[in-house]
Amino acid sequence: MNVPVVSIIIPVYNAADTLHSCLTSLEKQSYTHLELLFVNDCSTDHSLEMLEDFALSSKDRETITVKIISHETNQGVAAARNTGLEHATGDYIYYVDADDWIEDNTIQLAVEEAEQSGADIVGFDWYLSFAKKERLMQQPRFLTPKDAITGMLEGKMRWNLWLFLVKRSLYEKNNIRFIPQRNMGEDMMVTFKLFALATKVSHLPQALYHYGQSNADSLTKVYSDKHIAEVTENMEEIERFFSTGKYAEVIRTKLDLLKLNIKLPLLISGRSARYQKWCSWFPGSNRYAWDNNAQSLRIRLIQWAAWKKQFWMVKLHYYGIIRLVYGVIYR
Repeated sequence: MNVPVVSIIIPVYNAADTLHSCLTSLEKQSYTHLELLFVNDCSTDHSLEMLEDFALSSKDRETITVKIISHETNQGVAAARNTGLEHATGDYIYYVDADDWIEDNTIQLAVEEAEQSGADIVGFDWYLSFAKKERLMQQPRFLTPKDAITGMLEGKMRWNLWLFLVKRSLYEKNNIRFIPQRNMGEDMMVTFKLFALATKVSHLPQALYHYGQSNADSLTKVYSDKHIAEVTENMEEIERFFSTGKYAEVIRTKLDLLKLNIKLPLLISGRSARYQKWCSWFPGSNRYAWDNNAQSLRIRLIQWAAWKKQFWMVKLHYYGIIRLVYGVIYR
């Protein structure tokens, strides 16, 4: 009986400060039929040396293959993920970010679920991990691809690729790749496509991934004009992909909710200039700020306040919740 091989793609760029935790968690995996694909995106720190040491220490493990692929120039995470896919030979694809880590049994549990259920995609829960504390983050249960697509549109469900083990055939048969140089929202675009193409999906109600956050500032994304252009292009690709097909109607009716969710990080800030940017990015979606009952009252309220330009309410939320709760309780 052939044992499924899992190709784990790890993009690496100047990650020397956090890479140790990632490597340790990969080394401790109870599932050992692994192909570890480290894509070094032209790091200038000691990341490459750390990867080479890890590869050397793993060379005697017969069922584990370690590959280090180095870009000659820095190309960004989208291209790094594509490079990983081009070199992958496993039955399943999984991603780990270089500043995060996974539970020792993550791959084993996900593969067992995929093999037993016949699922094309297996998802699970995760932890928001700070220096001293963690917060359990639960994904909504999804039974069908439509459940997952609807959950992502409504903002109930995250689309990060590290939350899903996916059959490699889903990528290869449908030529699923990332848009080079479009490094923000790249996982959103690909995850939507994967679920649209999946026949069967499954969710494990267990937290298996640790999303590292060094402090409260880690929760504040910096959206430059370049980042906004990248996210917008990935969003346009979603609209194009779903313009026809069996999920076209659900996308059409809920796309504005997704756009609100995409630009929500602009409101997790104390700067009025970012609130103004929120107003001008996907402006046609602003009027739906109060309509998404799947979102919490708190999120709907700050979106409504931004729409009405009551920026004092948005700023109060930032300093009262984000800075106090996450900056003090979870520091």
